[in-house]
Amino acid sequence: MDVAEKQFTELYERHHGDVWRYVTRRIVGPDVGDVVAEVFLVAWRRVGDVPSGSALPWLYGVARLVLSNEARGQRRWQELALRVAAEPDRSVIVDHADEVVSQRDVAVAFGRLSAADQEVLRLVAWERLSTAEAAVVLGQSRATYAMRLMRARRRLRTQLGVVSDGAERTPWTAPSMSNWGA
Repeated sequence: MDVAEKQFTELYERHHGDVWRYVTRRIVGPDVGDVVAEVFLVAWRRVGDVPSGSALPWLYGVARLVLSNEARGQRRWQELALRVAAEPDRSVIVDHADEVVSQRDVAVAFGRLSAADQEVLRLVAWERLSTAEAAVVLGQSRATYAMRLMRARRRLRTQLGVVSDGAERTPWTAPSMSNWGA
C-alpha cells in the first residue's frame, strides 16, 4: 500500500461516519450514499490537498459543494418537468423530417468543432451557465471566455453552413439486421 492509499484509508475510516451524518442532516433518502461516495471520491483524487490538521472540516466543505451540485441538478430536473408539462398537447400528427434533418446538421457541425470549442458552447447551451459562471469553470477571465464563445459560435455557424449546403452530408443507411443478433 503506497502512502496516498494509506492516507486515504485512514481518512475514510476515521471520518466516513461523520461525513455520513453531516449529509443525512441535510438530505434524506437513497441519495445520501451517493453524496458520501462523491465526497470520498473527491478526497481520493485530492488526497494530497487534504489538510492534515483539519481533514474533517475540509471534507465537510467538499460535502457542502457536492450537496449544492445535487440541489442544482434537482432544480434543473424540476424545471424541465415543469416546462414539459406546460408544453401544449401535440397529438396532431406532424412530419418531423425537416426538424430531424436540422438537428442532425447541427450535431454534425458541432462534432466537427474542436473539443475546446465544444466545451465553450456546452457550458452556455447545455449547462445554462452565464458567461461569468462559465469563465470560472474554465479558469479564465470573463472577457477571455466571452471572446472564445463568440469565436466558437462563429465556427459553428461556418460548419453548419457547410453541412446544410449538403456538400458534405452523407446519406443515412440502415444497419444490417444480421448484426442485431436476431
